[in-house]
Amino acid sequence: MSEQAPGSTAEQPWPVRVVNQKIGAWIGKLGWVWVDGQVAQITRRPGAQVVFLTLRDPSADLSLTVTTNRDVLDAGAPNLSEGARVTLHAKPEFYPGRGTLSLRADEIRQVGLGELLARIERVKRLLAAEGLFDPRRKRRPPFLPAKVGLVTGRASAAERDVLAGARRRWPSVQFRVINVAVQGPTAVPQLLDAIEVLDRDPDTDVIILARGGGSVEDLLPFSDEALCRAVFACRTPVISAIGHETDTPLVDFVADVRASTPTDAAKRVVPDLAEEQQRIAQARARLDRAVRGLIDREQHRLDAVRSRPVLARPEVMVDTRAAEVTALRERAARCLANRLDRGHDALSHTVARLRALSPAATLQRGYAIVQRPADGAVLREPGEVRPGDALRLRLAGGELAATVAE
Repeated sequence: MSEQAPGSTAEQPWPVRVVNQKIGAWIGKLGWVWVDGQVAQITRRPGAQVVFLTLRDPSADLSLTVTTNRDVLDAGAPNLSEGARVTLHAKPEFYPGRGTLSLRADEIRQVGLGELLARIERVKRLLAAEGLFDPRRKRRPPFLPAKVGLVTGRASAAERDVLAGARRRWPSVQFRVINVAVQGPTAVPQLLDAIEVLDRDPDTDVIILARGGGSVEDLLPFSDEALCRAVFACRTPVISAIGHETDTPLVDFVADVRASTPTDAAKRVVPDLAEEQQRIAQARARLDRAVRGLIDREQHRLDAVRSRPVLARPEVMVDTRAAEVTALRERAARCLANRLDRGHDALSHTVARLRALSPAATLQRGYAIVQRPADGAVLREPGEVRPGDALRLRLAGGELAATVAE
């Protein structure tokens, strides 16, 4: 189609039929191609040689109509049924009148179990090489989730097992259940949509993918590459509970936790209330024993401290110290008395010596001291005075005045 406005002289717009013809011519250049998909619908008209198939992409909401001859279908896939995987050799055809695209197949092969397993193994090696199975990136689901997201088939045994098992273990657990197709051509798109919805829900703490047992073909959607990548990209932890213990779809390797069965998923998603109550009771009993043991040890230690003499009879220490103080006081008194006696004796001896050497004692023995009255000088020589000089005589009983005679 031209980008020029209608009526422009530079280039005239194309009619729709011309556009369809050109699209048909371009598609016709594609030639024959091999196409892989899942049969969503088979239409066989009685008496007609043309069979119509609806081929669906298992990982996307896309489908194409395939026309083929009854003989081609009976030769390549005589027992073909809806949901089967096929590989067909076809040529794309565009019908200008209706503007539709379809495939005209001249060979159809139903994919067998061996081919399916080989494809799954190739996808497994690819995802493992990219690190989608790395145990280090797996997250541990919360101990007690506020809400559990459950993706499973409608009214299925897997849904009953998960709900009943989880509520038996923890009666107040909350679920958000999204029912989807768990096999067939619509399973993968519905699973992808359900996972996206639950992963966006802020109240959902963990997601469970649950399905009962089945054949490899029935479990094929859970080995789809797009589903594995969606589970890997989830911010919410994912628990895979697909089939039985022996069933190992690829989503089991990508999920954060693999449960062997839906019942096992119920055991893993919530704790058992009775067990937790028993554990709490046991923990409380251990705590009580530990506290009682600690109190007993401290009581024994306190009793041992209190039984010591210093605390059992504290007055003994006071009496002992009082006796020591009394003894020290008596000793001090004796020492002081001795010191005073020795001092008194020494003083008495000193006084006696002083008195013996004192001039007053000499005067007592009859001696006198002659002094000049003027200056009080003591006279020792007769030549120190002249006749007529006044003298003062100091005696033991007092003083006398005298004059020097010739």
